[in-house]
Amino acid sequence: MTMMSGSSLEKRQELTLSVSAIDKIRTLLGEKIGVLLDESAGSLITSRLSLHVRRLGLSSFDSYIQHIIDDPGGHEMSLMINALTTNTTRFFRELRHFEIFENEILPSLIKQAKNGARVRLWSAACSSGEEAYSIAAVLLNNFPDAHNFDIRILATDVDTQTLKHAEAGVYSRASISSVPQRYVEDIFEPEQDSDNLCVQEKLKAITTFRYLNFIEPWPVSGPFQVIFCRNVAIYMPPETQSKIWTGLEAVLDPDGALFIGHSERIGPELMDRLELFGPTSFRRPQALRSQNIEHMESLNVIT
Repeated sequence: MTMMSGSSLEKRQELTLSVSAIDKIRTLLGEKIGVLLDESAGSLITSRLSLHVRRLGLSSFDSYIQHIIDDPGGHEMSLMINALTTNTTRFFRELRHFEIFENEILPSLIKQAKNGARVRLWSAACSSGEEAYSIAAVLLNNFPDAHNFDIRILATDVDTQTLKHAEAGVYSRASISSVPQRYVEDIFEPEQDSDNLCVQEKLKAITTFRYLNFIEPWPVSGPFQVIFCRNVAIYMPPETQSKIWTGLEAVLDPDGALFIGHSERIGPELMDRLELFGPTSFRRPQALRSQNIEHMESLNVIT
């Protein structure tokens, strides 16, 4: 057993998280990425940020907060955001959405692409990439020649560390448990490592990962024929949720589909703009579909 020296013990005991420090961190996170931590999140903050406080050689959370505010490059702010961001995800999470995508939406998109149309799919709040690669797997399983047409997947997230993980495309062998058997060989390279699995290059080739903060101006303009934005708005206050849903609807293709998390609800301001056609699956009412198509097609996504 390793004994802790008196000075080390004293240093650890100094890292007490005050109520005011909790409030400041909650405020910073809300201002920067729109996430609203619960007032009782003290233990979560302590467990995830103590390492950063000690790494910087600081003696308190208050000095850590001030250090973040004073950092001109914003590097420590990014590290704090990464540490406090929840990244619960898995391949083919909420499988019904992928079944709807494959059976009810994708056939039409394949026809459009073959006819020369530009097709864009967006995995918003993609976390470590499992959702985006699941979309890619379904696409390529049904459209093996997708690389030869103008059809691409954009995947975005606010967590810079998880984006690096996503781009690398390396996952633990346990990740395979949530993948339908028929897709296993479509996603991963033949076994090379007993512990990890690597996403095939053909999936990476049609998927672009980019940083996007919902609170900042979005570097996208659409139109997107399919948008997956699931289990992110639930961490935000109602006014921020409303801005997100409104923003997503604005860049959704006239005939596009929006998938959100099963615990999420779009606001009443969009009830006349989007209608439910499957479990937390939305599209425009028939009367609104195909309106202003020329305007929407003149827009371009920045990837």
